[in-house]
Amino acid sequence: MSVTTARRRAGLLIPLFSCPSTNSWGIGEIGDIEPLTMWLSAAGQRVLQLLPLNEMAPGQQSPYSAISALAIDPIYISVPRVPEFAALGGEDALLPENRDALAAVRRAPRVMHDEVRRLKLRALRAAFGRFRDAEWRQETARGRAMHTYVSEQAWWLEDCSLFRALHVREDERPWTAWPEALQRRDPVAIDHARRESADEVLFQKYLQWLAGTQWQEARASAHAQGVELFGDLPFMVDSDSADVWVRPHQFRLDMSVGAPPDAFSAAGQDWGMPVYEWNALAAEDFLWLRERARRSADLFDGYRVDHLVGFYRTYGRSRTGGEGAFTPPDESAQRALGETVLGLFRQAGAQIIAEDLGAVPDFVRTSLARLGVPGYRLFRWERFWHLDGQPFCDPSDYPALSVAASGTHDTEPIAIWWDAASEAERRQVGALPSIQRLTGGADLGQRPFDAAIRDVLLEVLFASASDLLLLPVQDAFGWRDRINEPATVSDENWTYRLPWPVDRLDEIPEARERKEQLRAWSHRYGRM
Repeated sequence: MSVTTARRRAGLLIPLFSCPSTNSWGIGEIGDIEPLTMWLSAAGQRVLQLLPLNEMAPGQQSPYSAISALAIDPIYISVPRVPEFAALGGEDALLPENRDALAAVRRAPRVMHDEVRRLKLRALRAAFGRFRDAEWRQETARGRAMHTYVSEQAWWLEDCSLFRALHVREDERPWTAWPEALQRRDPVAIDHARRESADEVLFQKYLQWLAGTQWQEARASAHAQGVELFGDLPFMVDSDSADVWVRPHQFRLDMSVGAPPDAFSAAGQDWGMPVYEWNALAAEDFLWLRERARRSADLFDGYRVDHLVGFYRTYGRSRTGGEGAFTPPDESAQRALGETVLGLFRQAGAQIIAEDLGAVPDFVRTSLARLGVPGYRLFRWERFWHLDGQPFCDPSDYPALSVAASGTHDTEPIAIWWDAASEAERRQVGALPSIQRLTGGADLGQRPFDAAIRDVLLEVLFASASDLLLLPVQDAFGWRDRINEPATVSDENWTYRLPWPVDRLDEIPEARERKEQLRAWSHRYGRM
């Protein structure tokens, strides 16, 4: 079965880290996409929306804090599927302390990022040693396969692998703390460092080859099930990233990007990442953004453009304090910039959807509609805010060119939202014509969240006019677990795991019931 070309589709948002299988090492891995997309296909879902897979900065667990905008994080490599690891004896050959650590991360109710990363890197370094000696140096077919990959991906892999190797050599210190010659990429110093760290550079290339090979196998499997893989293109990268090290002139390192004050954050947001130097990017015809688009199209069928409004107007503050400001400063230049960036994203060939939530000026949504780029219609926030009582919009009136959603990875699940809503808000929801048809005109004002309310809120979105529907997996089941709580730093953020291994979903009555219901809605409302 080929990837669906149906106009109307539905899918689930599930972070890859959240969906381990019984064989995974404490985190969802690339190899787990196969059983997950098999379940999604059986549930009538045609899209798996993932969060960014970019390599996270050392000590970080947020996928939006990337040390590279182009590399896949090695934490997602399925170690048991690596031939060299198997040749070394696999899990049975692990040292006792490593077997104990593996058992611990598998039992853990949440993802233990640091422990998983340490455990995997030990195993992958051992696997690399065997590969280097038995395959690479002997120029075997497997060694030549990696050589081909390295050659084809050199346009991003050379700089990235050197950066990661130097990061390791410098004890994971940020590049701004490296020797001055390496900071400014002096050619003599770079050449010396490349030769001195040649083995580590090769190891970093090996990791990306493994990840890239496993990814293409997983994508082919998803396509065979009729499921498209959607990614997420983060608005920014970390200051301590290969991207900024290679092209520091394209970033304002003295400024920090964020979001202005709005109804949801009186002080605005400060993300601690550098601001784009848009004139410098334009002078090079936005080459780096074109490379990001090319890489995303190589990996995904489509992707969500994170913080879309930032590509029209970037909000930043000086790191020394003071008021924030937008660049470019005026609407005409903002519109021109945003449409240029979206145009080059689309040229790479992948489908794009725009995360246009929060404080977004009207001209941005008008621009998206003119360009034919779908933005989000998040049910709880789609209201007539300027009318008395701020009534909700009926999902049947959403534009076809839009993404209907019950929430995102940053919002609380609908179960929590419903229970926190006022009686008046619940009654407004219940009064929507689409809801009235589903409930037979029931008054929902005093109804607490339960399975019936869950299914009414989900079905009305399946019935919506939006061509694409994306539901966070928590909402599909009515769970209360959060993926992330913005503007907070805690051990809970970005560590959510599904309650069951993804290769056992059909053994779980609750998962079987949801599969059948999701499929029934997809069929009923033409999303198959």
